[in-house]
Amino acid sequence: MIRRRQQSFEELEALIANRRDAMLATATLLAGGRHAGEDLLQAAIERMIRRWHRVEGDPEAYLRRILYHLAVDSWRQRRRRPELLAVVEPEGQPDGTDAVDLRQALVQALGQLAPRQRAVLVLRYFEELSEAEIAATLGCSTGTVKSTAARGMKRLRELTTAWIPQSATEPNGAPR
Repeated sequence: MIRRRQQSFEELEALIANRRDAMLATATLLAGGRHAGEDLLQAAIERMIRRWHRVEGDPEAYLRRILYHLAVDSWRQRRRRPELLAVVEPEGQPDGTDAVDLRQALVQALGQLAPRQRAVLVLRYFEELSEAEIAATLGCSTGTVKSTAARGMKRLRELTTAWIPQSATEPNGAPR
C-alpha cells in the first residue's frame, strides 16, 4: 500500500516539476499578482495532495480546476474587502518600462472583469486551452465558455480603449 502511494506521489512530483512555471503563471494571472499567485498555487497543491487518492484522469486538469475554484473563493472574499491590484499612470516619459507598464495595466484590466470572464480569458488565451477543455475545467457547457469569452473580450476592449492613441484610430474611431 505504501509503495503504491509513493508511486502516485511520484506522478504528482513529476507534474509539478514539468509544469510548475506554466501553472504558476496561470495562478498569477488568476490571483492578480506574483505573490498571490504563488500562494494560490501552493494552496492548490496542498489541496490536491490531500485528495490525491480521488484524482482520476488528467492530474493537471484537476489541479487547474482547483486553482480556479480557489481563485473564485478569493474573488468572493475581495468583494467583501476590495483590494487594489495595481495603479498605472496613463502617460509618462518613455523610459524602457513600457512593456512592464502595459503588462501591469492588463493585469489591472483583467481584475476588473467578472470572475468567470477572467478565468475563461486566462484559460483560453494564456493557457491556450480549447473551449471543450475550459468547459470541463469550469464545469459548464461550451456554449457558456463561448459567450463568456465574447463578453469578457468586449469588456476588456472597453477597458483598454483609452490605451490606443487617437493617431492610431481611423476617423470613425475604429483601431487601424
